[in-house]
Amino acid sequence: MILLASANKEILLRWEQGLFGFSAVYTTHGFMPLTKKIIKLQPELLFLDYELPGLKHQRSIAELVTLRKETRIVVFGPELSDEIEWRLFKTGIKGCCLSTMQPERIKRVVDAILQGELWIRRTLTNQILNELVKVTYERNRIKRVINDSLEDLTRREYEIAMLVRRGESNKKIAQQLDITERTVKAHLTEIFRKLHVSDRIKLALIMKDAIKSL
Repeated sequence: MILLASANKEILLRWEQGLFGFSAVYTTHGFMPLTKKIIKLQPELLFLDYELPGLKHQRSIAELVTLRKETRIVVFGPELSDEIEWRLFKTGIKGCCLSTMQPERIKRVVDAILQGELWIRRTLTNQILNELVKVTYERNRIKRVINDSLEDLTRREYEIAMLVRRGESNKKIAQQLDITERTVKAHLTEIFRKLHVSDRIKLALIMKDAIKSL
């Protein structure tokens, strides 16, 4: 199902011409009715006019993305700056097109988006690559920090950290390792200090990530 959101008759006409042959195309003319229709109809695809009445641009678009993540959003608007368009993609939209896009190209947009692709200008592809490089670098840096910190743990501390990862209580840990609960708490205090965490939930998450990276 495709949902069209615009109050501009010319834009709607181009969309409808481009979507000829697609079934169940619904329209809405304002932001508030749009949120209700998304919840009710659960569309697979949303064509969104950047100038839709009531739409507060990036903030409203972020709300729509969060409202139903399965609905793929394509924004149609005036020629936006690279910065604004990139922010929209980082928000979670799947495509960005000019409002004047001709009907014959609109079907190509739909086909691409439904196949899991992004409809994005070539000038923004370098930004995507740079972003991926930054994310990968940061993820690897965090892994290195975690692994270096784990190496500072004693054998006993590592055993306790692994049992915390499995969700074991202090009492069960003490029973399994044949030590007192007081000793378990002392070890945990030292583990928290070495790994720079404040509670066992964060410790468990760190240990799970560490195991995945092995």
